[in-house]
Amino acid sequence: MDKDLSLTDRLRENRIFLNRIAVSAFVMGLAILGLVIRLVYLQVVGHGYYSTLSNDNRVKVAALPPQRGIIVDRNGEVLASNFPTRSLELIPEQISDIKKTLADLQTLLNLGDDEIQRFNSTRTRHKPFESIPLREQLTDEEIARISVRLPHYPGVSIRTRSLRVYPYSGLTAHAIGYVGRISEADMQELDASVYSGTYHIGKSGVEKTYESVLHGKTGYEEMETNVQGRSINVIGRRDSVAGADLQLSLDIRLQKIAYDALGEYNGSVVAIEPSTGQVLAMVSKPSFDPNLFVQGIKRADFENLQLSPDRPLYNRASRGIYPPGSTIKPFMALTALDSGQMTASQRVHCPGFFRLPNSEHKYRDWNKQGHGSVDMKLAITQSCDVYFYSLALQMGIDRIHNYLTRFGFGQKSGIDLDSEKAALLPSQEWKRKKRKQPWFAGETVITGIGQGYFQATPLQIARAVAILANKGKVITPRVVAGIKTPLVYDPPFPLPRQEIIPISEANWRTVVSAMIDVIHSSRGTAKSIAHGLDYQIAGKTGTAQVFTVQQNQNYKSMHVTEKLKDHAWFVAFAPADNPQIAIAVIAENGGHGGSVAAPIARLVFDAYLHGAKQ
Repeated sequence: MDKDLSLTDRLRENRIFLNRIAVSAFVMGLAILGLVIRLVYLQVVGHGYYSTLSNDNRVKVAALPPQRGIIVDRNGEVLASNFPTRSLELIPEQISDIKKTLADLQTLLNLGDDEIQRFNSTRTRHKPFESIPLREQLTDEEIARISVRLPHYPGVSIRTRSLRVYPYSGLTAHAIGYVGRISEADMQELDASVYSGTYHIGKSGVEKTYESVLHGKTGYEEMETNVQGRSINVIGRRDSVAGADLQLSLDIRLQKIAYDALGEYNGSVVAIEPSTGQVLAMVSKPSFDPNLFVQGIKRADFENLQLSPDRPLYNRASRGIYPPGSTIKPFMALTALDSGQMTASQRVHCPGFFRLPNSEHKYRDWNKQGHGSVDMKLAITQSCDVYFYSLALQMGIDRIHNYLTRFGFGQKSGIDLDSEKAALLPSQEWKRKKRKQPWFAGETVITGIGQGYFQATPLQIARAVAILANKGKVITPRVVAGIKTPLVYDPPFPLPRQEIIPISEANWRTVVSAMIDVIHSSRGTAKSIAHGLDYQIAGKTGTAQVFTVQQNQNYKSMHVTEKLKDHAWFVAFAPADNPQIAIAVIAENGGHGGSVAAPIARLVFDAYLHGAKQ
């Protein structure tokens, strides 16, 4: 019995052992099969993907930002350029403890919290292997201080970059604009590949409008790296392409003369070449230093600019909205002549005020004694309000609106700058839609002298005067005259088709002759600037009320603050017989256009016309 039991146990053990070997062999077979399948997948199916991933671990692509194009004036004077600067930069993926590194650098270089915050914000929008500026434009002392410690800070380096600089500072700030740091909002609209390695973008003015031209094309550099991620060799490179240079139509010499001529007054001067629409000067005063924005303006500086009651950030030339006042009287006269509503010889009696039929309300003339009996020419020369009250009522608001629209009032001029305002040329339809009210005859009366709802920008009025100088040929204002190709400056793009407003020679001569008398006759409202002129100016003074004077009040006898004084306007072109420059000047709270705004225009005319002769 013992022998049988022993044999049985041995057979069972052998069977169990063989079963275990079979299971183990099956499992090992499955494992080997899985390994083979995985190997085939890695080597064949997934070869492209894993080869690229491996190569990415070995090769880093660094962007080579392009040099931004420079901007010059019509005579080649540099208005915006780039200068090399030393920048402290960090590569986040090479820094083990970036928080501690930033804290150390902040202490070492006395960095502000806003600089740290700006760096962290920029870092979130870029790849971890990109070099990100912490402080641009290091001083020699800062370079010396950080250089001796660089070996202790892997991923921190000093690099050479280009920074934008505006040598004429506030003189060109509103026209040229400025570049600033790329924000999160900017990144939502930008092609990241185009702006890889670039940290600045045009924020306003020409810099913004022509960003795609000025920016250039980004290049790249392929670098082989070791296991620590450090570059050991450059294996490929495509150079960046610099942005194109721009030539503006602005004359910086004329710009400075116009800016200085405003003196103590805030306001604007816009000068246009009538034959081309090129803007010769575009001044908004007060201004600001655009260089403050390039590296990121400090919060305190920005708040000072924003909170200033003089609003230096506001571009008065293209966004400043003012009642045009008497500057629209020449256009009102043309409306009457071309529509046949009134002849040049018809006379209107001015007793110093105007009344609507069956009304006791007086619409006063600036001359409370009245002008007596005046025709169209004398009404323009002496700026008789009563004449144009009567004229406006006779024509009606819709005819006025339709005709003045053709001169560009109530619409954007189409200038190649951002953020232009259309202002307002009122009509019955506009009031019904916006105010839900009917139009009243009294509103037509005051529209006739550029008051009431009527609003315009200096740019609009300068353009309208240029069209008048052109005898009806409509122009589109332009600040950029050319984009530089390898050899010359080419026009930036085709201008819109030029419309012609049909103005008869006789009607044009009637109005322009009256505008000449504004300056060159003894009864003209701007006769004070005629002395010593060796050319003729055709112009018109204007006064824009800041507040309404009640019926029982006399403006001259009222004690008003400086900010409530009337704005002073003057518009003109010269020489009258061969217009080369058209201008609009507004001096805020300057009072009378003839004594304040007209002399400013005279200085600009003399500088441009005499300079052109030399």
